[in-house]
Amino acid sequence: MTLRLSDEQTEALRRRAEKEGRSMQQVVHAAVEEYIARHDADEEVRRLGVAAVGRWRSVLDRLGE
Repeated sequence: MTLRLSDEQTEALRRRAEKEGRSMQQVVHAAVEEYIARHDADEEVRRLGVAAVGRWRSVLDRLGE
C-alpha cells in the first residue's frame, strides 16, 4: 500500500510523530486503528438502535400519540 500525503500533511505528521516520540508509521497505524474502531462502534450502535426500535415499536408508537 502506498499512502500519498500533501507536503503539509507530511510535515504535520512528522511534527506529531516527533512530539509523541514515535515514527510516522506508528502514528499513521494508530490513526487507522482508531478510525476503524470508531466506525465499527458506530455501526454497532446503529444496529442496536434498529433492533431496539423493532422490539419496542408498539411502545414507541403509543408514546408518540
